[in-house]
Amino acid sequence: MGDGILEAALNDQAVRQIQVITRRASARIDEGTAAGKVTVTKHLDYLDYSAIRPILASVDVIYWALGTSTMNVSDEEYSAIHVDYPARLVREWLAVRGPESVLSFHLVSGMGAGSDAWSHWAREKARAEQVLFDMARGTGLRVISYRPGGVIPSGVHVRFYDALRRALFVPTKLGIDSPAIGRAMLEVTMRGPEFASGTILENRALLRYSNGYLRSVSQTS
Repeated sequence: MGDGILEAALNDQAVRQIQVITRRASARIDEGTAAGKVTVTKHLDYLDYSAIRPILASVDVIYWALGTSTMNVSDEEYSAIHVDYPARLVREWLAVRGPESVLSFHLVSGMGAGSDAWSHWAREKARAEQVLFDMARGTGLRVISYRPGGVIPSGVHVRFYDALRRALFVPTKLGIDSPAIGRAMLEVTMRGPEFASGTILENRALLRYSNGYLRSVSQTS
């Protein structure tokens, strides 16, 4: 998912510089680095961000797409990755920039997140949202949550995915391409304070703002 968000940012001429914090490189990151638009910082400990404080001091917007499937980790690890990792980052960011700074944190959550959901992942996604919303209260930080449905990975051209998208995702608007999530994030960022902290955007809204972004780009090109 992060690859698609990066793709959208790389294609946006208004985005001049992108700081990528990552465990490992990728073809997309290498592309952005070669173009002079991406600066990469390798980081391994997502419970301690002291090493990247200078980077946090220089950015006003963060797009957070780090995550994994419940099939890959235990419930405890899932909670750490999806709740503790972003919460620690936001805490460090606010400490570096100060609570009065105008900042925005854009969190990729998931359709079906809810505190009373039957599945652990859905409850933890909702808990992450609430923890971050609470942290932003009384500060200049806005936290916006994005709840995509079925995500079609960036760069996938396998016939199965194309058929699935045509048959299910497109007609029902329950799915979205990962670059479209990035375009929705860019559109929401450009609209600024129109979106209050604590806003939750479901899949249909993501599609709408992604399309709005494309329309605005076509009108200015």
